[in-house]
Amino acid sequence: MAKNLFKLNRSGVAAMMKSPEMQAILTEKADQVKQRCGPGYGQDIHVGKNRANAMVFAETYEAKRDNMKNNTILKAVR
Repeated sequence: MAKNLFKLNRSGVAAMMKSPEMQAILTEKADQVKQRCGPGYGQDIHVGKNRANAMVFAETYEAKRDNMKNNTILKAVR
């Protein structure tokens, strides 16, 4: 069996994980989750040290209460 050597270009992967294309994909996914949650939820995206990050969060009191009782965000991700 031949040995395959695979060397990951870490700087290339880091650039890809922070790219505008990746941010667009994450924004689209976060928007889908937010729509499944219903009214009162928001979304945000930011670029961190290693990658772009997207999040969905409860903005209003009603949404926060709903999320605490029903795990709405977690269920919307699945």
